[in-house]
Amino acid sequence: MSPRAKRILVADDQLPARELLRAILSSAGYDVVEATNGDEALTVAFEVLPDLILLDIQMPVLDGFSVCVALRADARFRSTPIVAMTASLMRGERERATEAGFSDFLDKPIGVGTLRRTVAALLDQA
Repeated sequence: MSPRAKRILVADDQLPARELLRAILSSAGYDVVEATNGDEALTVAFEVLPDLILLDIQMPVLDGFSVCVALRADARFRSTPIVAMTASLMRGERERATEAGFSDFLDKPIGVGTLRRTVAALLDQA
């Protein structure tokens, strides 16, 4: 029996961003699940227990910071890689993201190579 593909949760309120990330990650052999807002991201994460989470910082209902803090409060997600994605990481937000428990940051637009390298590196550490 072959090992199951690593599952990645992509949480972003922008459909084109989710579609692009799904295409890139699926073609690399990952199982991709999606969420359109922060509340849905929590629900999906607790249902499927992904191996890695890509979280947009600016989402409706709950922002990425709030989602990350909520996930880190659950023992099942203490070591899960959680990556912040943002088009505009303002001064001070990197520190805030680190404090919230993010493992890494990806600036939008995200390059295909950068995405693949970051995800592979974080999953190898997990």
